[in-house]
Amino acid sequence: MNEYINLNLENIENEHICCAIGDPKHQKGVDCKKEWIKEKLKDGHVFRKLNARGKIFIEYEPLETAWVPISGKNYEYIYCLWVAGSFKGKGIGKELLEYAIKDSKEKGKSGICTLVSKKKKPFLGEKKFFEHFGFQVVDSVGDYELLALQFENTDTPKFNENVRAMKIDNQDFTIYYSNECPYVEYEVKELSDYAKEKNIKLNFVKIDSLAKAKNAPCIFNNWANFYKGEFISNTILNANALEKLLN
Repeated sequence: MNEYINLNLENIENEHICCAIGDPKHQKGVDCKKEWIKEKLKDGHVFRKLNARGKIFIEYEPLETAWVPISGKNYEYIYCLWVAGSFKGKGIGKELLEYAIKDSKEKGKSGICTLVSKKKKPFLGEKKFFEHFGFQVVDSVGDYELLALQFENTDTPKFNENVRAMKIDNQDFTIYYSNECPYVEYEVKELSDYAKEKNIKLNFVKIDSLAKAKNAPCIFNNWANFYKGEFISNTILNANALEKLLN
């Protein structure tokens, strides 16, 4: 039987948070992510992981306080469900999702939702996996789709109007990011150093509050790239990837 751990203020310092395990260059990002989780626990944030050394976890919280430009009443929002490596194909993803669904029902929620895409994109869940559990598309913007599993007949969640254009006024390469992901701190530094070396105008916009997240100008989970005012992707970039994009 699989053993799982829910992070809390008592155990978070001694537990890994699955991503970026054992990679010293990401330690700052891990520390920032843990601080972010600590602040979010009071909102009902849940980070549940397999008690093993690997990237196996689910992370969710009430939609009203979730750092995404999505609105809805009495829903939970799944930020991430990740089962990697040798742990795939063992029913762990099923157990994690079933836990979140059961937990949401016990909390009296009207449903649970998550972000996916029509074509597979990094850091987003598999659409078919969620559909197997009864999730349905309730809103979409471009290639991005909002899936929801309703427990009762209520209004479904939807993307905020500010994301639908997926455009910004700034024409320079601009990156929106937050500490929801432990990888971003290292890449922000790497990209900043690269831009300075190459004399490239590069803007960073840190999402560091609920208001900023709800009013983001694009579908946002933890990272978003814009160039010449247009949304490009949600892919977390390193210096080589940025150079390829600019070329």
